[in-house]
Order: sequence, then C-alpha cells, then structure tokens
Amino acid sequence: MPLVPPELAGAEGPVRRGEGPARRAGRALARLVSSAARESAALTEAVRAIQQPVTTGRQIAVTSIRGGSGKSTVAALLALTYAHYRADPVLAVEADPALGTLPRRLGASEVRWTCADLARIVDPSMRITDLTGYLVPHASGGWLLPGSQGAVGAQLDVDTYRTVMTSVRRYFGTTVVDCETLPATVARTALTTTQARVLVTPATVEGVAATRAVLDWVGGLHRSMLPTTVVVLNHTVPHDSLKVGRAVERLEAGGARVVALPYDRHLAPGGEVRTRMLAQRTVEATARLAATVLERSMARERRR
Repeated sequence: MPLVPPELAGAEGPVRRGEGPARRAGRALARLVSSAARESAALTEAVRAIQQPVTTGRQIAVTSIRGGSGKSTVAALLALTYAHYRADPVLAVEADPALGTLPRRLGASEVRWTCADLARIVDPSMRITDLTGYLVPHASGGWLLPGSQGAVGAQLDVDTYRTVMTSVRRYFGTTVVDCETLPATVARTALTTTQARVLVTPATVEGVAATRAVLDWVGGLHRSMLPTTVVVLNHTVPHDSLKVGRAVERLEAGGARVVALPYDRHLAPGGEVRTRMLAQRTVEATARLAATVLERSMARERRR
C-alpha cells in the first residue's frame, strides 16, 4: 500500500536544512576558533555508548501524553541513529496503528505486512532472513514493521503486541517501538515490558506538567521504572518561553533523565527525516539521547 496517494504526489514543499545559512556559517567559524575539539569529543563519547555490546535484545518504548509532541519523529531519530552506528540489526515497530507517521518519517514509500499480520505467521523456527521478508527496509540499514496499511480503524491489541515483541527480540539488538499516546492499553503495556522508555513532551509548561504526572504514575508501578526512563524535552517552535532549567529539575525528580531536543527547521514540517539535513546540534542531541537510552536499558542488568 502506498503511503502517499498518487494524487498528492509532488504536493510536498522543498526540504529545508535544519540550520539556516547564517547559523551554518557562524558554526563553521566557531569550530575553526575553539569548539571543534569539544564537539568532536562529546559526539565520540556518545557514539561509543551507542555501540556498546548488548547481551539480549534491547526494546525501547517511545510515547507521550498527548499528540503533536513529536513522538514519531523522536522514534525515527532513535531508529536511524542506532541503525547507523550499531552493527547488529535494528528494528522500528509502529505500535500506533491509527494512521501513524513512523513509516513516512523513515522514508518508506509503501507498507506491506503489519504487526497483526506478522503475529499470525511468526514462528520460532524462522531465521532472520525469513523474518525480514515481511519487513520494510529503510535507508539507514534498519528495518520497519508498520502498524497499519493506512486504514482507519486498524486494531493492535495487547496479545498481538506481546506476540510480536517476544518473537522479534532474539533477532534484533535494538528495537524502537513508536507507541500510541497514553493512556492507550498497548502503550501502557509497552512502558512496563520494555527495557527502557522514552516520554516525549513539548517544551511548554502544560507539556511538562502532564509528563510529570505520567512520571509519578510510572514511578508507582515499580521502583526500577524511573531510573530506566528518559524524557525528551522537544522544542517544536523556534522560540519558546519555557525556563528549561526549572523544567529539567522538575522532570528529573525521582530518577528520570531529561535530554533536550532543539528546534530544527528540517524536522518541523514532518515528512522523511534525512539525517544529512539535520542541524549539527540536533545530530549531537540525538546521539546523546540514543546513548542515554541505551545506557539506561542496561542499568538493571548491571545492578545484578
């Protein structure tokens, strides 16, 4: 099934770079003067954490308390980053069947089998080469399992979700799950069964307050939940009035970690995420996020 109907072909405007010409020129000058070594060292450290070996497949749930927060964009950024830097197979699962946008963010032009389809046919005797025949490859070398074929009313129940996630874990070193917004049932299940969870909140007072309420609920489920949770403070507009320091202090109370994702002109309109078009600060923030999430997904095993 095509993701974009033929009658809408060509309707998308030109793709913009994450930074304007003036900012790119200023950053290039700053790198010549002093900051190149620091930027390179920070990125190198994040990449080293991203590439750490894992003993069993790490599954990471990405969700939010409200739509429009950039949840699918963050899930796509994580999937693309892991696929780029890790040598083992990386899977992105769209557990948001209500016309979700993850396939579009990952650059897919069409979708094939869905989570519900795969749940009916997956078998322990399958090899990874058998399984990938039912998946959609994307440009960074990872794989995508869509949640629907663009039809309103597609359903993904908890049993189907559990069957798929249990079956694919042994094939993929890292799996990023783009969930429905909370408090949907599958999203709640994903939060409690994955090794790490990412809560995406817009950089607004309302978003921070709602996400704090979710963190309080997550913390009440089990004492290990908040230490394996990362909050993405997503700046979706060029200028906002949020005092980031106070927001971070509020969100990190209890053990969660906050990573800020800056506004990026390339990401703002939606559509395919093209990593080469991202602003440098977005690349660095995404690497920090991917490293932090993977580190937290390993935290429980290290404490044993």
